[in-house]
Amino acid sequence: MTERDCIFCKIVNGELDAEVVHDEEDVLAFQDINGRAPVHVLVIPKQHVANLEEIGALPDTVTKRLFEVASAVAKKLGVTENGYAVRINNGADAGQVVFHLHLHVMGGRELGMP
Repeated sequence: MTERDCIFCKIVNGELDAEVVHDEEDVLAFQDINGRAPVHVLVIPKQHVANLEEIGALPDTVTKRLFEVASAVAKKLGVTENGYAVRINNGADAGQVVFHLHLHVMGGRELGMP
């Protein structure tokens, strides 16, 4: 998949709509359209990297910022008190469907492990 075909890149570029929760220079967070919890937000780098194997292409500041934004989104959406999960599905066998690195911030109910 190329950046041109990537649904998340299209969201970053304004070609597709998303319910944005947080937007800054290098990181975007938006509601997952197939949410599996009351709170289910995706946090992505605006730069296209397909998966964790490509994370070295991101500046360290952006990698750190992904996790800071995940925490800020959880706080903003009120799930920090009872807990929330931050998950990365890396590869098809792990459930990655869109091959643009993304963090799932999920909360609002007991989640457990799959």
